[in-house]
Amino acid sequence: MDLLEHYHAQPPQNEQYMLRKVQLSPEGNVNLYGVRGAGKTALVLDYLQEKDETTLYIDLEEPNLILNTLDTLPLQDYIRELNIKELILDHYEEGMMEVLPIVERTVIVSRTPIPEEGFVHQQLFTLDYEEFFSFTQSSSASNAFNHFLKAGTLPAMAKHSNNTTLAMKQFFQQQFTPNEQSLILILARYNAQPMTTHQIYTFTKEHFRISKDFVYRAVKYFQEEGLLYFIDNAIKRSGKKMLMYDFAFVNYLTAQQPFGTQFDSMMALTLIKHKVPIRTLGNYGYLTDDNELIIASAFENEESFWVKCQNKFSTYKKYGVEKVTIVTVANTYDFRIEKLHFEALPFNEWSVTHNEENI
Repeated sequence: MDLLEHYHAQPPQNEQYMLRKVQLSPEGNVNLYGVRGAGKTALVLDYLQEKDETTLYIDLEEPNLILNTLDTLPLQDYIRELNIKELILDHYEEGMMEVLPIVERTVIVSRTPIPEEGFVHQQLFTLDYEEFFSFTQSSSASNAFNHFLKAGTLPAMAKHSNNTTLAMKQFFQQQFTPNEQSLILILARYNAQPMTTHQIYTFTKEHFRISKDFVYRAVKYFQEEGLLYFIDNAIKRSGKKMLMYDFAFVNYLTAQQPFGTQFDSMMALTLIKHKVPIRTLGNYGYLTDDNELIIASAFENEESFWVKCQNKFSTYKKYGVEKVTIVTVANTYDFRIEKLHFEALPFNEWSVTHNEENI
């Protein structure tokens, strides 16, 4: 049996797949892309279970393909001979193939969007809170929220009911090259702070022997992948806020992330996953295109927050804020200052209702 016959006859299976909000488009050429650890392969393998022998799945990270690249295999002849109608290429990177095979439908799974014409691009993020809740077996909403704080948004971590330390270590070692690991440690240390690529390089070279070209190239690639975000500041042009894609992963890498920073990151990443354009309003919160200011305030009560808002009210008016939402751990309240409405909601309630509003 040659290599293509082997892949065709013995496609891999995933017996622990949990349903995601994003599903593969059933028609046309599709590029499913997203950050490492988001669950792209799991989604594709679940899709593969419903397909027949006219679908061929090839994992380009298979060790056998190190010595036998697809360009050296008779793939187009095999597609024609076996009447393959659908080809799925997993772990694809730009430039892996000079020319894509001719087939009725091609599904390409990659970390970043591919530039090929004629493809529908579908992005898969790591879990949002609603998806995470469906992954867990928690008996209550409070238990699920506590688990979310510890496990984060990576699907592989959500399935761990207790300690995720060993799973995080394995993920870090398997998913990143040694140079990437060095850079990731620096990014985690300065997560949620105003940062430039030059500053990242300066801090990195203090601890590791690493080239400037690599740092600049990796930071750009991490942004394209969705592993790293830089959020514009509405008050000043410089000082974009840097956020890594998973707050629990950051916490594992630093072991010193303040809870307030973790909660703020968790809220901002929820907005990003729900595709809500945001800018920071200084240190006041996140301003949407609809002039809603969203503030993370985990435990502050209504009286204390009202006093703070009185002191910041002139800034709210200056930047055209029309509504203020306060995201908390468990508190619920609302009040008005002049015509501006302030409403506080627990994270688990806000994250679901905000998603519904933006569908």
